[in-house]
Amino acid sequence: MFRRLPLHPLRLLSPRALGCRHVSTAKPFYITTPIFYPNAVPHIGHLYSLLIADIYYRYHALKDPSRPAQFVTGTDEHGLKIQKAAQAKGLPPREFCDQLSTHFRRLSQTANISYTRFIRTSEDAHEEAVQHIWRELDAQGLVYKGTYSGWYSITDECFYPDGAVTHIPGSPSQTIATETSSPVEYTTETNYMFRLSAFREALLDHYTTHPNSIFPQQYLTDTIAILSSPLQDISISRPRSRLSWGIEVPGDPEHTIYVWIDAVISYLTAIGYPWKNADSGFSNGWPVDLQIIGKDIVRFHAIYLPAILLALKLPLQRQLLAHAHWTSSQKKMSKSLGNTTDPFDVMGAYGVDPIRYYMAIAGGNFRDDVDWSDAQVKKETTELRNILGNFLLRVTSSKIRGIIKGAREKGVLEPAKDRRYEPLSDALKVLPGQVAKDLESLEVSDAIKRIMEVVRLANKILTDVEPWNGDSPAVTLTSFNTSIEALRVAGICLQPFIPDTAKKLLDSLGIREEERTWAHADEVGVAGGLVKGVKLFEK
Repeated sequence: MFRRLPLHPLRLLSPRALGCRHVSTAKPFYITTPIFYPNAVPHIGHLYSLLIADIYYRYHALKDPSRPAQFVTGTDEHGLKIQKAAQAKGLPPREFCDQLSTHFRRLSQTANISYTRFIRTSEDAHEEAVQHIWRELDAQGLVYKGTYSGWYSITDECFYPDGAVTHIPGSPSQTIATETSSPVEYTTETNYMFRLSAFREALLDHYTTHPNSIFPQQYLTDTIAILSSPLQDISISRPRSRLSWGIEVPGDPEHTIYVWIDAVISYLTAIGYPWKNADSGFSNGWPVDLQIIGKDIVRFHAIYLPAILLALKLPLQRQLLAHAHWTSSQKKMSKSLGNTTDPFDVMGAYGVDPIRYYMAIAGGNFRDDVDWSDAQVKKETTELRNILGNFLLRVTSSKIRGIIKGAREKGVLEPAKDRRYEPLSDALKVLPGQVAKDLESLEVSDAIKRIMEVVRLANKILTDVEPWNGDSPAVTLTSFNTSIEALRVAGICLQPFIPDTAKKLLDSLGIREEERTWAHADEVGVAGGLVKGVKLFEK
């Protein structure tokens, strides 16, 4: 082990930089994933949503340690798909959901997802809240009974208007939902309807005046296009004879509340809705600061849920991040095609943090579908080990430490001024701010690539300087100190992405827990304790 001297005289840090916590009156930062539909075991897309939310939850905890935060995920357990899947297994729907919900909790635990609340829509409190909202909407004349005709998808559990389906002559299903490619069939039912049309202008005004409310831009453009034409009222119930597994419509035991209305309300009930007053909602975290969703459910989160919120006189979500899908050989992953990737298998094969790293760097631009590639996983995870893990071992080698120790035993050793390290020092000064800007612009891939570029630069300079040759102990000391500083700053910035590895790295540098906030990454020369070389990756 070896103690690193600070690069420069230390400045006194502010209480915020020291990570001091105090009672905050700020609205908690609130982030959500989709409420997952557990009709089958989790797949890689579920892990993707969880990972992106976890990155932002951890980042905000580092950026503003005094601000409380809520991170909600969970399972959407009602609907026809669940009912049929449970019947196929010979199980009551609730027992079936109990089993599958456990898999989603286990996925979060295995992947080191730091959620604060796991909601299940089969919870009694959620059912009561959904019925409360139904009564609120009904009291305003926004719910009426009518005959609804439209294209219904069992897979998606929703109706689609004519403009949202595609007719494919000669295909087995003939007609599919344009958004999801799920088969649809034309259905006529007597259902309860929600006056969605009453909110078109208000929603259109919101999105045209809040250009950052949906990311990437293409989904905001699509939403504005939908809202620029008349909206149809939507069905919000199904006959009980067709769908028995769900929340009963208040006052009408012959109807079940439509599963998607039930599901999107979970973001409210997860933080205690109905609240006593608006202040209670604010102090619990509403509105959502960032909702992570898949691109196939934008309409439900950008139109249906906001319309309900407007009706309830609640603030709209602040920002939606709609991510693309993971594919296999450029085809959508599907259990029926046998081309899904099991998240437990890949985390077991490569390690949790390497998979988190791969998914963030390969899938963190959100605009286009990403093809899962085992070859690419191996390439990216090998680079992570080589660039980060090997760099730590090289810097903390017994050869480098021996040169410094021997020189100090002979007298005072001061680091040399070596211009070769100026590009690295300059890069480290701006790295935390640049990474923060990337993350706040929802450019996850750019953020992690930027960190690794600086570690690559540090590796290159170390190779060029050759501090292990012992020609100048003062140069060796400069190389050691600057390289350790690069690892410290990179380690802090990597915490949201690869938390266990970053912790192991910062532990090895002797950085105290309270000196790992984002503000500390901006501070030059925060002294560590005893520095030791450790193996960051076991596999």
